[in-house]
Amino acid sequence: MERAIILAASAIGAGLAMIAGIGPGIGQGFAAGKGAEAVGRQPEAQSDIVRTMLLGAAVAESTGIYGLVIALLLLFANPLINLL
Repeated sequence: MERAIILAASAIGAGLAMIAGIGPGIGQGFAAGKGAEAVGRQPEAQSDIVRTMLLGAAVAESTGIYGLVIALLLLFANPLINLL
């Protein structure tokens, strides 16, 4: 019974961790839109704008990747089952 509860809670936790992928997707889309808008207003600053936008996208993407890693750990390498 305890094992079933841990597995169910782990599946719910993995699902919640994957919700963390929504935020980076929205943020990257917003940043790309604003970056294109900024390049349209100041084409001479394109290299600075693109560099800053790509750095921000990499940081935002790392959040989604951390959520994926947590979800995979909860589903396939669950450390809580070993405590029983």
